[in-house]
Order: sequence, then C-alpha cells, then structure tokens
Amino acid sequence: MTGTTLTWQALGDLKPGAFEDAGDTWHAVSGRSGADRARVDRLMTASLRETQRGESAGAALTRLQRLSRNYHYLHTECGLIRTALNGLAADLAEPQRQLRHALDEAAELRFTVHDDGSVSYPAGTAATLVGRQDTPAGRAHSSGRLPLDPAPGLGAPPPPVAPLNPHAEKAQAIADRIARAVRSAADIDHRYARTLLRLQAAKGLDITAATLADVARDTAGVRGTASRYLDQDVPTSASPAERKAWWDALPEEQRREYLDIAPDLIGNLDGIPATARDEANRRLLPLLIGELAQRDDDGSRTKLEALRMLQDRLSRPSDPPMYLLGIGDEGNGRAIVSYGNPDTSRHVSAYVPGLGTKLNGEFVEDTMKRAEDTAIGARRVDPSSASIIWLGYDAPQLADVTTAGDAERGAPAYNGFMAGLDATNTNDDPHLTAIGHSYGSFTVGTAARQSGGIPGVDDVILLGSPGVGVDRAEDLGVGKGHVFVGAADNDLVTRAPTKGEMAFAGPVGSLLYGDVIDRGNDDNYFGKDPASKAFGAQRFKVDHGPPFAGVSTSEGLKLGLMDAHSQYFDPTLDAESASNIARIVGGRPEKITTENPR
Repeated sequence: MTGTTLTWQALGDLKPGAFEDAGDTWHAVSGRSGADRARVDRLMTASLRETQRGESAGAALTRLQRLSRNYHYLHTECGLIRTALNGLAADLAEPQRQLRHALDEAAELRFTVHDDGSVSYPAGTAATLVGRQDTPAGRAHSSGRLPLDPAPGLGAPPPPVAPLNPHAEKAQAIADRIARAVRSAADIDHRYARTLLRLQAAKGLDITAATLADVARDTAGVRGTASRYLDQDVPTSASPAERKAWWDALPEEQRREYLDIAPDLIGNLDGIPATARDEANRRLLPLLIGELAQRDDDGSRTKLEALRMLQDRLSRPSDPPMYLLGIGDEGNGRAIVSYGNPDTSRHVSAYVPGLGTKLNGEFVEDTMKRAEDTAIGARRVDPSSASIIWLGYDAPQLADVTTAGDAERGAPAYNGFMAGLDATNTNDDPHLTAIGHSYGSFTVGTAARQSGGIPGVDDVILLGSPGVGVDRAEDLGVGKGHVFVGAADNDLVTRAPTKGEMAFAGPVGSLLYGDVIDRGNDDNYFGKDPASKAFGAQRFKVDHGPPFAGVSTSEGLKLGLMDAHSQYFDPTLDAESASNIARIVGGRPEKITTENPR
C-alpha cells in the first residue's frame, strides 16, 4: 500500500495473512542464519582453535568470526522484519474490522458507498411543524476530520443541526467511520513503512561495530512501531501459573520475538521460566544502563554504577551460575539474582533484604554475596539447590524504618514472585524457603499474613528480626516447626523496643527501662520477638558478634553497632549461622545446631 493513496476498497480487500506468510519466510531465513552461526561458533571455530596454530589458522579464525557476525546480523535483522510484518498485520486488523462493519451497515440500509467513500441515501419523509414532508435523496461526504475533531482555528464544532431526511444522519456517520478506518490504516501503513525502510543492510559482507550499533537502533525502532502487537497478548493481569501456561503454548518464533525485541515485557514477569527471564534481562540491562547514563541526578548515578558492576559480574563465569530474574530502575532500584537455576533445583530460597538496601555498589558487592554464600553452602548439603536475592521492592531507608508501608507494598510482589517460582519449578514437590533479614523479615511476615500465605513456601528463616507482625510462629502459615530464627545477642535490631516503649522512654531509655511496659521483655517493634520462647520458633546457633560497647582490634577500638546484625550469612565471620541457614535451605533442618529461645 505504501507509495499510493489508500482507498477503502484496498483496505477492504486486504489479506493480513499475506503479511504473516511473508513474515514466516523471513523467520525461516532468520532461523537458518542463527543455526549457521551456531555451527560456525561451536563446531568450525572451536575445532580450529583446538587443533590448529600459526598465521594461517589465525587468518582463518578471523574470517570465521566475520562469517559469524554476518550470520548474527542476518538472524537479527530478518527476525525484525518478521516481527514488523506480523505487527503490521495485527494492527491493520482493527481498522479493517471497523470498515467492514460500516460497509455492512450501509448495505443493510440500502445505502450506496462510492469510490471516494461518500455514501448516498434514498429519499424519505420527515415530520415538520406543518406535517410530514417528502425529503430528497442525498449524498454524505466525510469532512476529512473525525466527528469530534475541531475545525481548524474554530475550537470544538457546534452541535450539528438535525437533518430533515432521516437517512442523512446515518449516512454521514457511516461516511465518517469509513474515513476514520482508512485514515487509521494509512497511519499504520506509513509508520511500518518507515520502520521497514530502515531495515536495510549496507553493501558488503563485513559487519562492523557501527553496523551492530544499527542493529540496536533497528530493534528499538521495531519495538516502538510494533508495541501494540507485542503488548496486546502478554497476560500481565493473569496468575503466575497462567503466565507459565501462556509462555509454554507460544510457538518458539513468538518467544524469540519477545526475548529479542521486547525483553522489557518478559524479564520481570513472574511465571516465565528462569532461563527466559535471564536472557530477557541480560538483553534489557545494557538498554537500562544507556537510559540511566542520560540522566543527571544522584539516584540515577547510583543505580548506573550498580548496574555496570552487575553487568561485569554477569559477564564472568560463576559457580553456581547466575540468573538475572529481574531488573529495573523504579524507586530505589530493582534486582533479582539467583545463584543456581531455580527451576531445576529441588531446594530454592528467596532472601529479602532490609534496612538501607537499595540498588547501589554495596548491594552488588555485599548483599548479593549473602545469597551466593547461601547457595554454595546449600549445595554442599544437596547439590540441587539455588538461592535468590530478591530486591523486588523499596526496602526502607533509615527515615522510614519504623513504618509498615514498605513491607505492605513489598509483600504482594514477593508473593507473586514465589508463586512464579512454584509454577516454573520442574520438580514434583520443590522445597521453597523464604528468608527475611532485618526489616526484610517483617516483609516476609507481612507476605505470610496475606490471603493464602506465601505460595509454595515450606520453611521460613528470620534473621536479625525486629518482629514480623505476628505473635506466634504458627501464624506464618508453615507450622511453627518450620520457622527458624537466627538472633545474635549483640544484634540491637533483635532487641528493638516496642512502640509503647519508644513513646514512654525513647530509644535509649527503652533499652534500660523497657520492662516497665514489656513485662516479659519478649516484644519487639513489629510484634513478638521471633527469638523468644513465647513466639515458638526454632532458634538456631549464631555467633553473637562484637558487643555494642566496642572491641579492641589491631586497628583500634571498633564499635559493634551493626556488625552483629550483618554477619549471619557470612561463612567466615559466622560459620555457625551460615551452616545452619544452608542446612535448612538444603532440606536438612534436623541437622541444625540449636540454642534456647530468649
């Protein structure tokens, strides 16, 4: 249609299937190119590296690498053409439907639709002040504007005067609907034509860095043009189990469309398998880095530094392997990283961090390591284990740590993520463990108090907890024998005063006189102390850490205010705690070392 004036006849005769058939042909070329690239990389290049040396071998490798780049370029660009053609077919379907509905109505009324889109109507009779009168036949022409479009320079049009011929108003409406459908289709055609014209390869066989940069630009162009086509079928409001079923039912070429062109729709969607989320998010990561690099504010710079560090980590080999299950720049930043494949592992834990956590360098260097240490430890208990760090919410910063809002907002997101893990895990009865540290334990407790509890979870581990919003372990929905608590005696967070104590004596006075209000000294800020006898959980041994008063080190006097709060996962600083966490996550809780509740 491009290059000519679109008529309603052409729109009516259009066969969207022709675009889809052409798209399938481009998909076949893309698939062959991808397969050829794989053969070059995995067979020819690898074999040459292992068996040949010298200048001739080096020259041959250079040519093979160029061939691989060519195949990669063909694979990507042909795939983009396929998506654009499918998007064009899908987007044209709606104006074509509107046109056909208008033509059907015209035929039912015995109106005539002319080549120019005008509509003739027959003579009729109309009631007037002097009685019924015959009215002549006429012809309605679309003004070229939609019915509610303002006339140029006049603002909104005045209400139309009721016509004398009773057929005239219906004919005018049909003419306007025909014009609207044709104009919409022409806009769609023009938009896709511009995008497709950009997908032109330069002459020659050498794919340079500039050419590959054009691939990224082309991908973004197709993503923007075909956004309605790509977005419309994603079941964002469905349950994770329903999303899993949707993804499994998609043909492979449609999955590739989402992963290659619209990774933002898939990467953070609970219920999509881990390998697909990982691939989508690794594709999304450099795009997100590019967006943040264009911003000039402290929050964006902090996230940018963290994402660059994360990208570097993901580029290195790791054992257990890393899976990027979520990424985003909303709020204080989002990142969900699994150490080990959570879909194939029998034992999977998801750790929620707490106070002060955000997407920054400390998160990548320190907080993520806690999940990695847990995965390594659990794999010693059972090799089929994986551990996840879940920063899928805004953990409170210092000023907000006494409020429940962050936990209440984070709990539904955490439950959705856990439901996704339960849906995508390939084992018959996977063992899932929810871990909450610091304020994260309150988030886990809040999630457990939602209707139905935390989906699929068998065990709950609470570390350095200021309370979880319930007074008994059995209220967390897994049975009190499956709730485990690590609480260092020198961790002041686990001795957080109650709200009443804070109001009565303030933070310092509460530590000295708290028993005046809390008679059993077993309440915390967010409810009963999880390490207390009254709560009823299993308390496991931990290193109690340096006292608040300070300890003497080679570097001088060192305060222990947060040290005892931050070492539960660390196998070097607290081997007892790290081992106990690993035993629970790895499915051997009977092996933990216990200590008496407070």
